[in-house]
Amino acid sequence: MTEIGIGIVGGGYMGKAHSVAMAAVGGVFQTELRPRLEMICASSDSSAERYRAAFGFARGTSDWRAFVNDPKVEAIVIATPQSMHREIAEAAFAAGKPVMCEKPMGASLEDAQAMVKAAEGHINMVAYNYVRTPATQFARQLIQDGVIGDVTWFRAENAEDFLSDPNAPTNWRTEGMANGCIGDLAPHIFNAALALMGPIDKVFAEVETVHSERPGGTVSNDDQMQMMLRFKNGVMGHIFSSRVATGRKMGYAYEIMGTKGSIRFDQEDQNALWLYKAEGPEAMRGFTKILAGPAHPDFEPFCLGPGHGTGYQDQIIIEAKDFLTAIATGTPVWPTFQDGLDVVEVVHAALRSASSQTWQKL
Repeated sequence: MTEIGIGIVGGGYMGKAHSVAMAAVGGVFQTELRPRLEMICASSDSSAERYRAAFGFARGTSDWRAFVNDPKVEAIVIATPQSMHREIAEAAFAAGKPVMCEKPMGASLEDAQAMVKAAEGHINMVAYNYVRTPATQFARQLIQDGVIGDVTWFRAENAEDFLSDPNAPTNWRTEGMANGCIGDLAPHIFNAALALMGPIDKVFAEVETVHSERPGGTVSNDDQMQMMLRFKNGVMGHIFSSRVATGRKMGYAYEIMGTKGSIRFDQEDQNALWLYKAEGPEAMRGFTKILAGPAHPDFEPFCLGPGHGTGYQDQIIIEAKDFLTAIATGTPVWPTFQDGLDVVEVVHAALRSASSQTWQKL
């Protein structure tokens, strides 16, 4: 086992999640590289000290440039607002350090393209966590192994209700398209579509602001979007995403139909995958609920009991394991910055489509 000094920039919601994951991953997965929480960087010295003490880092700072170039910081996790992703990533790669960056990559298509270029020759990874649940990893295996035959249809959604109340005041999420539904929420489900189905050929999309005026001002981005799409393998599908879907808390869900069966999944029940196989007597056919367990990817290190379940934080620990594996082996682990750029390109194709009301090729 070899120690590696981890630096995390950003100590808020995701900064905490990554800090906890790096503290736990060596014990859970017995990784070859064992993280040492070396430094956390925040917007002020007082915040940095608060996060340092809370999460167990050796040091804290408000100077991200000094943080990036510190010799004891050997690998970097970026958990800042997306407007800062590009500058920090470029500096980190220039210093020769591996980088895992929170989604979405950058605040624009240009940012994402520049980050991919800067990442050439360096270990890089984008932190899309939901696709790493044991159930969804298993769904990918089932599709690749042909268990449901040739896929004929794909439907997915990412529906939540954190802005469903029209009286909720404006905040950073209601300002700028990069922070809207299609820019900030939908990328998760776009990533799932690419992971499960492969590259997208073209899209036709609509975006909508349901509550355009809120206490505090005017909303300048979208509340929800819908998109028809055609994958490069010829399969057609539909994606819906909303932050005003009353009653939905983590509606990251998909349904995939094939010639021999179908798969259903909903993140609100993340330890269950529903599988239908078109075989046997008609009277005996139906969806089977498969509970995640040690037989499924990345489950056993957490628990030996089928059906006992993994949670949100465990997804981040799996990400940390993959990032450390990439560093140890010198081999990129999906999703790389290029995969992150693929998601950003879907976002911008959808925005072009919504503006022109025409199909847009990727």
